[in-house]
Amino acid sequence: MRRSIITFAVVVALLCGAVAGKAAAATADQPCSVVWGSLAKSSPVAQRSAVIGVRVGRHRCYDRVVIDLSGPVSGYRVQYVGALTEDGSGRPVTLAGGAILQIVALAPAYDIDSGKPTLAGSAVDATNVTGFATVRDIAFAGSFEGLTTIGLGVRARLPFRVFTLQGPGATSRIVVDVAHRW
Repeated sequence: MRRSIITFAVVVALLCGAVAGKAAAATADQPCSVVWGSLAKSSPVAQRSAVIGVRVGRHRCYDRVVIDLSGPVSGYRVQYVGALTEDGSGRPVTLAGGAILQIVALAPAYDIDSGKPTLAGSAVDATNVTGFATVRDIAFAGSFEGLTTIGLGVRARLPFRVFTLQGPGATSRIVVDVAHRW
């Protein structure tokens, strides 16, 4: 009797493992269905927040850029452009990749009251995107008259989405995801 209970338990465990393994494999094999599009996206919301950081991440179906803000969610304009230029000077910014995605945060990269920088452009330029499937390069194009521009060199003109998140605490984020394929 005891032997048959143990045998039954082993068979059930093996079957559960096989089903779980097939489910995990099916999830990993599912295609990335993207319906975002590649046209310009914007939000006109303007807040008294400053850009305080830029981060990147890799996901299975897209590469992500996160712009951290010091306060409430601020607006943005994100679009593909033929060339990226520095804010204020108009000097060209060279980016690796087959297309350029321009991200304009409606927030300065400096403290409005003191004028002190809240984001070092060199830190953005040094962001490591090695091994990313879509994003090839990232550059700080400046902060001028309350707007901050960041350029992404991407593999090709691919679909992207933009959304904002409040928090943690009083901070917020602008999130840009660029798909690996159509």
